[in-house]
Amino acid sequence: MRWNLEPWLAALLATVKLGRAQHVVDLAGDGWMVSSDALNISVPGRLPSQVHLDLLAAKVIASSKPSTPVTDVERNRRYYGLNDFHQRWICNSNWTYTSHPLQNLSSNAKSSWLVFNGLDTFTTIEICGRTVGTTDNQFRQYTFDISQALSTCKDAPTLRMNFGSAPKIADAIAREPNSEKWPESTQMVYEFPNRWFIRKEQSDFGWDWGPAFAPAGPWRDAYLVQFTRNESIFVVNTDLDIYRQGQINYLTPNQSQPWVVNASIDFIGSLPKNPAMSIKLTEVETGETLHTEELGNVSTCGQTITASFTVSPDSPKLWWPLGLGRQSLYNASILIQGSNGTTLAQVEKRTGFRTIFLNQLNITDEQLAQGIAPGANWHFEVNGKEFYAKGSNFIPPDAFWPRVTEERMRQLFDAVVAGNQNIVWASGAYLPDFIYDIADEKGVFLWSEFEFGDALYPTNQDFLENVVAEVTYNVRRVNHHPSLALWAGGNELESLELPLAKAASPQNYSFYVGQYEKLFISTILPLVYENSRSISYTPSSTNNGYLHVNLSASVPMVERYDNMTSGHYYADTDHYNYDSSAAFDFGTYPVGRFANEFGYHSMPSLQTWQQAVDPEDLHFNSSTVVLRNHHYPPGGTETDNLANPLKGMGEMTIAVERYYPIPHKNDSLEQFCAWCHATQLFQADMYKSEIIFYRRGSGLPERQLGSLYWQLEDIWQAPTWAGIEYDGRWKVLHYVARDVYQPIIVSSFWNYTTGDLSVWVTSDLWEQAKGTVNFTWVDMSGKPIAKNAGTPQSQPFTVGGLNTTKVYETKASKLEIPDPQNAILILSMSAKGRMPNTQNTTTFTHREKATLVWPNQIALVDPKIELKHDSPNNTFVLEARNGIALYTWLDHPAGVVGFFDDNAFTLVPGERKTVHFTVQKDDTGGKWRESVTVRSLWDQTTD
Repeated sequence: MRWNLEPWLAALLATVKLGRAQHVVDLAGDGWMVSSDALNISVPGRLPSQVHLDLLAAKVIASSKPSTPVTDVERNRRYYGLNDFHQRWICNSNWTYTSHPLQNLSSNAKSSWLVFNGLDTFTTIEICGRTVGTTDNQFRQYTFDISQALSTCKDAPTLRMNFGSAPKIADAIAREPNSEKWPESTQMVYEFPNRWFIRKEQSDFGWDWGPAFAPAGPWRDAYLVQFTRNESIFVVNTDLDIYRQGQINYLTPNQSQPWVVNASIDFIGSLPKNPAMSIKLTEVETGETLHTEELGNVSTCGQTITASFTVSPDSPKLWWPLGLGRQSLYNASILIQGSNGTTLAQVEKRTGFRTIFLNQLNITDEQLAQGIAPGANWHFEVNGKEFYAKGSNFIPPDAFWPRVTEERMRQLFDAVVAGNQNIVWASGAYLPDFIYDIADEKGVFLWSEFEFGDALYPTNQDFLENVVAEVTYNVRRVNHHPSLALWAGGNELESLELPLAKAASPQNYSFYVGQYEKLFISTILPLVYENSRSISYTPSSTNNGYLHVNLSASVPMVERYDNMTSGHYYADTDHYNYDSSAAFDFGTYPVGRFANEFGYHSMPSLQTWQQAVDPEDLHFNSSTVVLRNHHYPPGGTETDNLANPLKGMGEMTIAVERYYPIPHKNDSLEQFCAWCHATQLFQADMYKSEIIFYRRGSGLPERQLGSLYWQLEDIWQAPTWAGIEYDGRWKVLHYVARDVYQPIIVSSFWNYTTGDLSVWVTSDLWEQAKGTVNFTWVDMSGKPIAKNAGTPQSQPFTVGGLNTTKVYETKASKLEIPDPQNAILILSMSAKGRMPNTQNTTTFTHREKATLVWPNQIALVDPKIELKHDSPNNTFVLEARNGIALYTWLDHPAGVVGFFDDNAFTLVPGERKTVHFTVQKDDTGGKWRESVTVRSLWDQTTD
């Protein structure tokens, strides 16, 4: 595929045609050859692309060896078999992209430039046989003046881009005498080593959730720009910053102040003296003009032109995240003109008015009086209102970004919205604008990070200068998106890397802290603040906040680190514990202000495995399945290291055996399918346990206001922490998370060590809600237990805004239950309240179950589920005829992407449940409906 032109570029090209000031050649398309002289390979190529994709299209790869013929079926299987290991000859080689002779260039150009929006990663660029530039950063935009080189061409010019092997170059840098060294235990080696020396997507070198293909190629769009007159410009980047007057990144914005709109445009070419700038803001939905102005404070500095204006405080309609209000958007049209009124450039950006603030300020006296524990805040506030952040962690959706299409991302974000998520941690690579555009429309905040993680990084001058250009470009590029929530320096730096360094080399710990602060505080923080007044910054995704900020100091933010007081709360938390015996022990979960990572891995479904694995390998511990499990990662490039991934397989196995009926099917494929599903049941229940624990914390002294689980989706077909599989199929996790991310939920908390059972109602609304929780105890056949087991039939409640309340508590030993293995409590909640920024009252319902034994101890009966299809409406009617159906699971066949509006639910005899399926993509012509099946926990062990 090729990237869609942004609207501003389309408008600019139209202006160019009229003004005849520029001649722009889009280098995208099929006019390329990809070759390796050393391997004697030459195939047609594309731009944007990467070498693997062009070799795949040419049928050079798909099987394990480059010389093996492949079928069309194999060619279309992404990540086939063990290609993660077998295709490393590609990334260990150098490759050249050569254009066809470039036609239709201007014969009277004053100057000519190449503009690259993404080259991965080490590139030497030649035109007409002359080197015109080099690159060493996947995340930067590069421009090169090729005027002199073009003037020497005798024939139509040819462009060559020579890409070096990133793994080999990283190794070469590591071997240099002056390269920085760290204790080995601090640097997370997943497969290829030395990724921290180079500015390339770090997961390209392997991760515990993904493969190590280390691709190379022109992964973003590129242009050849010629200027036909001296006073002419080509826009390469735009920073549109909207903030409240007086706003400072780390302080609470004043919502009564006017809005400041600052437009700052980067260009190549040259401006005339005294250029003019004007701007027009129109509402996307209505087309109404909000503001139009010829700006009088235009300034030019180097290759940037800037001007600003103000908008009255209450004029714009605000942009809100999902569930908190409307996603009001505005088109900003920026016109740059010469002194004689000649149009030099027109920039079109879609934006929105909102403030988003990461509050890490100290707890106030007012908060203490409300019962909030002392310490510091750690939560988000939008438009001056704190809210509960519900979401997950978004990883790169593919190892090869050129095949990440807008269609795929719309399907994914539709699933995010359907999952009741209002924020997504987004890292691995800087996201393309079209993903931010989708998030803007859907109301999903994107917590964005600079691409550093699970390592300590160099701080030599060359490395820092490279980072400065990378950070500046990307902060300015995406700053206009209202969905942008935060910039973080990197992932697991303060919470993991610095403690590892301290343990490995305590005598050098202060040096490593100094390195960390030099890069993430002294270098990156000022760049964020200089280019955006609207976005907060934190040096590390998980941290304990800061003690104070002094922007004139050499280290402008003083981190708290371990300077904490007992009984105080400061931090966001992450939590991974692969001892499944503690999976449901609430006492082992961290208590903090915000949970930004937690999870446990599971297997993908059989349908997903079948996309990438041969039939003979579809069993739980086949070498192919095991080696595609990168938890735990191999720690090197060996292809026969089964020991580490077997540990991860063992963790999933033990978790299932500890809590769930062990699958026992006579058919090997059914057995594999049942085991895959069982690991998903454990994963979903564990995440649910943590989510309800964290959400309950919104009304407890920790004032916990965020829950983001690891991870949203998959980069390939393998065991991972994902809730959505590679092709868009929902795991049990995403259904369960959607259920417990509803605005008001009822939750049961069973302490299996003390026998305590409590029931809570938690609300994300901003106003008080009132309702009732009904309690119904039944046995597994669905018959009521006498006297309702001593539990009241119902309990009224009132829950405050962003709060929680306990509605019932008892000791399990006091309940009148003849047999705990044959008893289940059905909780039904109904409440009335108002959604934020609405006037009408809404009825909220939620249902939950509670048992006093683990699922493998329940006296299951065959529920005899009846499934009826209503094909024209994509609905399915279910009824349990004989008993309680636990974890009722509707499954759809391969060939269709979509989701049911409920799944993994409890079905009680006597009720008919109608479930609708939302189709996102259908390759079956509607035949999928005939193959929808249903099963429950009972079916896990029966043939």
